[in-house]
Amino acid sequence: MSDAFNYFRAYAVRALCKARSMPRGKMKHLQLVAGRIYNLLKKEAAYGPNVQHLEDFRAAQKLEASLDRQPSDRSGRRPAPAAPQSSHREAG
Repeated sequence: MSDAFNYFRAYAVRALCKARSMPRGKMKHLQLVAGRIYNLLKKEAAYGPNVQHLEDFRAAQKLEASLDRQPSDRSGRRPAPAAPQSSHREAG
């Protein structure tokens, strides 16, 4: 197994965990897309080394970096805060 497989796997896990912690919306969807790209690269890297993965990897990194930056909101509105989640479950 190549190092690229492990490398892409680590990026995929990190991206998908980050997406799970985000509230619903476009940013969460894009973060999930980045995670899926890393997963696909991981599967391709499992078959053998390939330098063509680097272009796709860099594109996914650019997408994630753009998500980390503050979005410029032209309307001046702020996004609504996420609804508080209950810390207890009902026994059924």
